[in-house]
Amino acid sequence: MNVINTVVKNVVRLQGRGLGGLFKFCQFLSKYCAGRGGIRGGGGWVRFLQSWGGLLVVSFDGMKRLLVFTLVLWGAPAVLALPRLEAVHVTLEYVAKKAEARARKPFRSPRADLPEFLSKLTYDQYRQIQFRQDKALWKREELPFRMEFFHLGYLYQEPVHLNEFSSTHVQPVRFVPDFFDYGTLRLPSEIPANTGYAGFRVLYPLNAPDRWDELGAFQGASYFRLLGQGQVYGMSARGLALDCGEGGRPEEFPIFTDWWLGKPQPGDDALLLYGLLDSASCTGAYEFLIHPGATNAGATTVAKIEAVLYFREGQAILAADPQRKALATMGLAPLTSMFWYGENSERKFDDYRPEVHDSDGLLLHLESGERVWRPLDNGSTLRHQSFPADNIRGFGLLQRDRNFNHYQDLFHSYENVPSVWVAPDGNWGAGQVHLVELSTQYEGLDNVVAFWNPAGKPAPLQPLKFGYTLYWTREADIALSSNVVTATRVGLNPRDQRQRQFVIDFDLPLLKGEEDPPKVLTSCGDNGSITLAQVFRNEAEKTWRVFLEVLPKAGNTEPVDLKCTVRRSDGLSSETWSYHWSPP
Repeated sequence: MNVINTVVKNVVRLQGRGLGGLFKFCQFLSKYCAGRGGIRGGGGWVRFLQSWGGLLVVSFDGMKRLLVFTLVLWGAPAVLALPRLEAVHVTLEYVAKKAEARARKPFRSPRADLPEFLSKLTYDQYRQIQFRQDKALWKREELPFRMEFFHLGYLYQEPVHLNEFSSTHVQPVRFVPDFFDYGTLRLPSEIPANTGYAGFRVLYPLNAPDRWDELGAFQGASYFRLLGQGQVYGMSARGLALDCGEGGRPEEFPIFTDWWLGKPQPGDDALLLYGLLDSASCTGAYEFLIHPGATNAGATTVAKIEAVLYFREGQAILAADPQRKALATMGLAPLTSMFWYGENSERKFDDYRPEVHDSDGLLLHLESGERVWRPLDNGSTLRHQSFPADNIRGFGLLQRDRNFNHYQDLFHSYENVPSVWVAPDGNWGAGQVHLVELSTQYEGLDNVVAFWNPAGKPAPLQPLKFGYTLYWTREADIALSSNVVTATRVGLNPRDQRQRQFVIDFDLPLLKGEEDPPKVLTSCGDNGSITLAQVFRNEAEKTWRVFLEVLPKAGNTEPVDLKCTVRRSDGLSSETWSYHWSPP
C-alpha cells in the first residue's frame, strides 16, 4: 500500500505537465521500483496496455503480484499509450533510409494487419465513429496546429502508423479507442494499440483567430488535400501515380504507410511532416513543409515538398504482384479532380445546375515561357493526352470560374474550391505532362488526373530525388498567368451541320479597344480543318471573343486537336488555347 500511495502522490504532483510530466513520473517510478527489486514484464520497465489515462501495468520482483494503477491523469491527449521514446533527429534522410531498406524486400500490404471486423464495417456503421475534438493532439498545450485522427474501417482498410517527433526525440502514436465516439456501434473486440489509424486531419485558425478550421487531410492511399483561407474542399493531390490511365493494365496506387508529425513550437507558422510511401513497384520518402494561407483574405496555402523514390528490382516486384508489368508512366506531383460538365460540355445531364466541376482546365507553363490552357471535358470514353514538357516550369488544375451564378449550388461552393499549382524545384529534365479524363455519369467520382512523367526511369534501388511546391489558391494573392482564356463554348454550326463552332473568350487587359484588334493564330490536327477564324470585341465583358468553325474529316472518330492564340501587333500574345475535341 505504501508503494501505491507513493506513486499516486507523484502522479498528482506531476499532473498538468504534459509529456514532460509523464517523463519525470516514469523516471521516478523507475528509480523507486529499482530500489525494490526493479520493474519487469510486458516488454519494458513500464508500459501502457490501453491509453493515456488508462491502465498502467507494472510488476515488482519479489512481490509476486501485478499492480494495476488507474491513473487519473491530466487529460493530455498527446501521449497515446506510453510509447517507445527514441532519441533521434527525424529528417528526410532518416525516412529515406527506411524507404531504401524496405525497397530491398517485396511489398507487404498493411491490409494484412487490419482486424477483420473493421474491414466489414458498413457505411452506416463507419459514419457513427467520430473523433472527439477534445482529444486532438497538441490541443491542451495550445500549440499553433492540432491533429485529429481517422478511424480504420469501411473503405479505409490500410493501417497508417503515426509518429510524433520533436527536435530530439520520436515516439509512436498508439491507437486509442477513447479518442473516438462510437455512437451506438459496438465492436466485437478491442482494437490493438499498435493497429494504427486511417490517416489524419490538420487543424489551424485559418479563417478566424478563435476558430480551428480544417487546414488539410491525409487519408487513403497517397491522397491529401489542403485549404487556404476562404476555400472549401475540392480537388486532391497525391504522392505518386503509377500507370494512371494506361490501357491493358491496372493502375498501381502507392500508399503512405507511415507518418512522422512534427510537434510545433509556440509561434510557429509552418508544420513539418514526413511520410513513408510504399507499393509493389517502389518506396519513397516525402517531406512536407506546410505554410497555411491565413494572412489575408483569399490567401494561398503553400506546401514545400521534397521526395526520394526507390524502385524495387524485378524479382521483388513480381514476388508481391506476379501480374505486374514494367511501368509505362511514373506520375510525379499528381493532381486529382472532378469535372462532370461545364459551359463547354456537349454531353448534357438532367441537373438544375449550369455547371458542376472542381476544376475547369489544365494550365501549363512551358520552358519557352508559353502558357497553354487546356479546358477539361467529360467525354463518353477515357481520354489520355500528353504534352511535351521538358524542364516544365509549372502545371496545375485550376478552377477559373469563380461566379456563383454559374454553379447555383447552395450546398457545395464550387466557386470557392482551390486551384492547385505545381512549381518544380530546378530542372526536372525531359518529360511530359499527362492529362487523364475518365468518363463519369455523376459528380461523386474524381475523374481527372494530371501529372508529370519523366522521360527516363531510374535503375532499381537508385534514388530519384525531386522537389516541388504546391500552391492551393484562388489566385487572389498570386497570378499564375496573364492574358488568359476565360471561357470555352461548343455547339453546332447553324449554317453547316457538318461543322462544330467553338467560341473562346480571352481576357486581354492591355487591349482595351477595337482600334487595334488582335490577330488570331490557329492550328488543327490532320483529321480536321478550321474553316473560319474571327475575333470580336465583347464590350459586355471587356474581353475578346474568337469564333472558330471546324470541319472534321469525313468518317473521323478520333479526337481533333485544336489550338488558338490571339496576338497583338507588337507581338504580345495570349495563352495558347488547346482543345481535344471528341466527335459525338
